[in-house]
Amino acid sequence: MPNLGPIAATIQADGSATLELDGRTETIATTRSEDARREIVHRAAQRAASLGSPVPVTVTEPDGSARLMVAADGAVTDAEEVDAATRTPASEPSAVAPSNDAGAAAASSETGTAAPTNEPIPPATVAEVFSQAGGGDPAVALAQGEPKNAQDAADEPAASPEPAPQATRPAAAERPSFLKQEQVEQPATTGWRGAFARMGVRVAPSARERAERADLHAVSQHWAGPRTIAVVNGKGGAGKTPTTINLAAVFARNGGAGVLAWDNNQTRGTLGWRTERGPHEATLLDLLPQTARLLGTGAQSADLARFVHHQTADKFDVLRSKPAVLASQQRITAADVSSIHAVAAKYYRLIVIDSGNDETDPLWLQMIDHTDQLVIATTTRDDHAEAGALLLEALAERDERSARLAQNAVAVVTQADPKATDADIRHVAHGFGALAREVVSIPFDPTLVDGIITFDALRADTQRAWLAAAAAIARGL
Repeated sequence: MPNLGPIAATIQADGSATLELDGRTETIATTRSEDARREIVHRAAQRAASLGSPVPVTVTEPDGSARLMVAADGAVTDAEEVDAATRTPASEPSAVAPSNDAGAAAASSETGTAAPTNEPIPPATVAEVFSQAGGGDPAVALAQGEPKNAQDAADEPAASPEPAPQATRPAAAERPSFLKQEQVEQPATTGWRGAFARMGVRVAPSARERAERADLHAVSQHWAGPRTIAVVNGKGGAGKTPTTINLAAVFARNGGAGVLAWDNNQTRGTLGWRTERGPHEATLLDLLPQTARLLGTGAQSADLARFVHHQTADKFDVLRSKPAVLASQQRITAADVSSIHAVAAKYYRLIVIDSGNDETDPLWLQMIDHTDQLVIATTTRDDHAEAGALLLEALAERDERSARLAQNAVAVVTQADPKATDADIRHVAHGFGALAREVVSIPFDPTLVDGIITFDALRADTQRAWLAAAAAIARGL
């Protein structure tokens, strides 16, 4: 009989696969991972039918690997669960030794006492016993053994009575809760693990899926009080506006409403051009005269709808600047920034601010004074990265609060140039690794280059990268 070795399959990112069977490597010419999985199961089932028993199969995909058992009918089970089920459990000593009825009867005839029975004592009788004993722990009393018979008691000298132990009750903080605190992990939903989970095989998620779930949990949190995120870089074109939009989208889509993206820019801020316009043309210039009323007790959250532009797909609101007007015609003061921020903090749980390029502008500095989390947006271009690094160094020298913001900053490195190499990205990311708390890289995506940005239009790997960036920020809030 030929030597039938284990079956090993590898599914590539392009949907093709290879199958190692009996020392031979076969190519499975598929273009989708789902089709490759079906073909692997089909061929393994054929092998199981020829052998008359399920066969083990090791499947490797980009997100991990697993050991499976495939039966002749195509049924798939987790090999680890099969191993656990067939493993012989270690024998454990019985809590109560089994009684020997014959021996018990003989002992009773010699002592003249009734043979013990295996029938349980009624709860009321147990309560009465411990009540007569003056309280105490039933487990302690049972450990002392059965009472002596009358003859044995008469032969022994009387002992001085000992004080009965006092019943104690565990403190509330020490008593274990009956409620289960841990959460049951959901089966895998992505990759081959998710495919087999949908087939009825309960497969644990991969490390990659667990990391994604952890990031989703982080960005879905709500905090006690509003939080403000400022996206900054002293150079234009460094990716501040796309960063603002995508961070706001991730937080709003996963954590719910109450997220505002605010264009805090006096020199042609483009946040309004890159986002969906509402049924009006209002900007922060229209909001400013109404701040006192909106901060009053009679104002309602729906009153803001006439000033902000709701993003119907990504669930956040946008407060636009007016880039069509010269900066000299829409000059905003530091006091105006505080007034707008007070309104935003009253009606929104999270504020993401898209900033201008002038770090000496009182508008910019007042924004920093309201910031809880700083985000450095940069591309792989050296001038963008250098401007971001200089900004962090300047904030570190400004005052103690600004220094803490700089130290806790998150750097988001966007591959704006499709020709940028992995080495270029690593170079910038490594440079910010010594300056920022965390660094996250965003791959090139043509959707981010121009036009209105919506999260659903991004590539899957770009969406995952923005989720990681938002989670890094959330960990600092």
